[in-house]
Amino acid sequence: MVRYRRDYSPGANYFFTLTLLDRQSDHLTKHIDHLGNAFRTVRAKAHFITHALVVLPEHLHCIWQLPFDDSEYSQRIRLIKTNFTQALLMLNIPLKKNKRGNVNLWQPRFWEHRIRNDRDFQTHVDYIHYNPVKHGYVKKPVEWPYSTIHRFIKNGVINDT
Repeated sequence: MVRYRRDYSPGANYFFTLTLLDRQSDHLTKHIDHLGNAFRTVRAKAHFITHALVVLPEHLHCIWQLPFDDSEYSQRIRLIKTNFTQALLMLNIPLKKNKRGNVNLWQPRFWEHRIRNDRDFQTHVDYIHYNPVKHGYVKKPVEWPYSTIHRFIKNGVINDT
């Protein structure tokens, strides 16, 4: 097995992808309020700024900025995954279990990329906002409700395209 080395740079901007184990699932969008609560709960305890986010039925992409003296994004992601999973369990939503009886909602790992510069940042913001189009959910990014594109438009960062 390849041993992946993560980049832990304090205060950096990172692009993340978190994916459910069942790629046919719609838990993330079906239970978007609980996912939002999981993000808010973790952010209240371990600060981070979400610059961009899109939530699709079975995966999400986001760009976070960590505090200048903090590089511990893995813990935050683990807590978000745990909080969301626990919320679904409290709703008695049937979730698959592994051989040990543990719930297997999320893929065990996540994708991380440290944003290198402004161009890299913009490339990843565009990727995030166009992801629902790429996957065939909508014709235009603005049609997808679970995206920060609406905040970007409201704040005049981009036009309604």
